[in-house]
Order: sequence, then structure tokens, then C-alpha cells
Amino acid sequence: MTKAARRQPEQQAPPVQKLQIRYAKRGRARFTSHRDFARAFERALRRAGVPMAYSSGFNPHPRISFANASPTGAATEAEYLEIGLTRRVDPQAVVASLDAALPHGLDVLAAVEATGPLADQLAVSAWRISVPGADVEALAEAVSALWASEQTEVQRMTKAGLRSFDARAAIIAMHVEGKEVEVVLAHGTPLVRPDDVVKALVAVGPGFVLGDPPILTRLAQGRWVEGRVLGPFEGAPGA
Repeated sequence: MTKAARRQPEQQAPPVQKLQIRYAKRGRARFTSHRDFARAFERALRRAGVPMAYSSGFNPHPRISFANASPTGAATEAEYLEIGLTRRVDPQAVVASLDAALPHGLDVLAAVEATGPLADQLAVSAWRISVPGADVEALAEAVSALWASEQTEVQRMTKAGLRSFDARAAIIAMHVEGKEVEVVLAHGTPLVRPDDVVKALVAVGPGFVLGDPPILTRLAQGRWVEGRVLGPFEGAPGA
């Protein structure tokens, strides 16, 4: 057996601390893809001197876990990720240093010590769908029709091809005011996105016609508790 064959990958120590981070994509930064954000975030970690823990193996990567990334083109006030660190740090100091290191429009809003898996705390999303060119009355009628429907099929192109699914099944709450629709969507499989809701509105509202492309903004993520979205950091120190 050669020396190269005997060589084992370096084993990294487990993280000493895990932080969960909430961040936003605003303005033109909403067009940043998830992959581009991940690269920008890794660069910001290095610039900010955050003591990152790394995975073991021949090609170690910083311990970063992303949760429920919003689609490219959507603005968001409630994206979440988790990082592992080699030593304990002040979460608020990490917020300040990372926010200063990220490009304009990518903003770190809060950080807390992890107390459990993020996925368990992110069951729903609240979205605002702004439809600039919509007829207000037609939009209101489409929202009422979708809310009253038992099932509304839409289609989306996926890696596996064109897929049909029920967009109505994911809608927990829905409200329209003027040219804006606020909707709360349950996270499921397949994941129903706000653009799927727009397709459903077009399908059920015969008078509703899209003009300008809708503007999508994720307002919150968390659990649906007593009629509102309870974010994972609510009640956490420093959040």
C-alpha cells in the first residue's frame, strides 16, 4: 500500500458554538441567486474574521447550513442560516461585522445561539405579493375565488420536467388590500411558492390579468401560532 493510499483525510473538531442568523435581501440584491449569496457570505465570513468550523474530509468546507432559500428575484426580510464556530463569540458582534462585510442589500439582521434545528422552527412563510398593474376589483375577486376553492392546480417546470400540484392546499391565510396580497404558505412537498399563488389567482380569476411582473417579498418565517407567524428568534436574548 502506498503512502498516498494510507493517508487519511484530516478530521476537524466539532463546532464549539452554533449561531443561527437571520438576513435580508433588499432592492436589487433580490436578484442575487442562492449560489451567489452563498459565495458572498463565505467571503464576508473571512473578511469579518469569524472563527468558522470546517467539515472533515479531503475538501473541507465551512460549516454553513441554509434553510428554505427564497427564489431568485424575490426580496426577503426573513432568510435563515446556521454556522458552526471553533470558539464562542458574541452573536451581536457577529451581526455587526458580517453586515459591514456584505454587499449593499444583503443585510444581516439578527443572530442567536442555536437551541435546536432550524428546519423544525420554519414551518410556514408569510409573503407579500405586489401586483402593480392589476385591476383592484379583479384581484380581490381572484383572491376570494382562490380562498373559497378546495383545490387549484398549477404547473411548474422542475428538474424532473413539468409538474402539476395543488397550490391551494398550502394556503393557511390570505388577505388582499388594493394591489397587494398577503398570504401565509405552509412548507410542504412540493414547496408552494408565491409565484405559484400568482398562477393560481390567474387560473381562478377570469377578470384578473397580469400586467407588470409581480413583486414578491417574504415577510416572515416560523410557526403558525394563534393566527400569526411566530419567528424562530422571538423571545431569544438579543434577537
